[in-house]
Amino acid sequence: MLATSAIRAQTADLDLVIRHVLAGLGHGLHAGRERGAGVEFSEYRAYAPGDEWRRVDWKLLARADRYYVREAERDSHVAVWLLLDASASMAEPSRRLAGLDKLGFARTVLACIAAIAQRQGDAFGLVVAGGDRMLFTPASRGPRQMHRVLAQLQRAQAGGGLPDASAVRSSLHFARAPSLVFAVSDGLEWPSPLSDALLRLRALQHDVRLLVLQTEAEAEGRFATGTGYRDPEAVDAPVGLRRYDAAARGAYLAARQAHFDSLATACRQRDVPLLMASIEDAVGPVLRSWLQRAGRR
Repeated sequence: MLATSAIRAQTADLDLVIRHVLAGLGHGLHAGRERGAGVEFSEYRAYAPGDEWRRVDWKLLARADRYYVREAERDSHVAVWLLLDASASMAEPSRRLAGLDKLGFARTVLACIAAIAQRQGDAFGLVVAGGDRMLFTPASRGPRQMHRVLAQLQRAQAGGGLPDASAVRSSLHFARAPSLVFAVSDGLEWPSPLSDALLRLRALQHDVRLLVLQTEAEAEGRFATGTGYRDPEAVDAPVGLRRYDAAARGAYLAARQAHFDSLATACRQRDVPLLMASIEDAVGPVLRSWLQRAGRR
């Protein structure tokens, strides 16, 4: 199946991956928009069997020689926001699947969320946090917005650390209106200004949903022994290089468990749906599980 991580690692065509991941997914983001024969015109779309003939635009048929249906909507005033952690640790690659890293998986999942938002007629925007700064794409609707968001996702590169608290606060303009926030991170820097912002948004009644990514090697502590490792986000630290051997594996796994237990507790206390996933998994089941978990809240 083309949506598996093995093949996804070999293609940079997000449009192609989106089509295969979303085929038969059957999940929306929310039920806050009514579409149909309303009074507020939204857009044209191609006629499909079962559409009411009274909604066909006959003037457009005469010009284009094709059947188009007028869509109308009642706006729910809920914007969908995609938040991507693009700090240096997101460049961590899979030790099993060549060409696959955490940023690539995150990019694909958020691109699928954007496609679902576009299908529902929602406004959606993108915030990329990395390189010690925030890149902000304002929320909008339609195919052009989809192209803008996909282009920004493609350009995102993992590097640097997460931005500081002032940079995060200045970029969270969407906090003034009800929002649906889909955040993807590896959760290694928690707490952080970014995690504090997510929890603060939830306290302000925004719908915040978090996906935390890991590699199989990280989850199981299966790293090459005798190798030196350095925190990619603290390369200037005086003590940054660490040796990993069989004796260190137990301490690593215990520290990792404690860290993510703390993260899960914070999300549970703030009613933030959390899903942890490995990047070696297929995107489709991960996306479906994330949406289902959020829907049960």
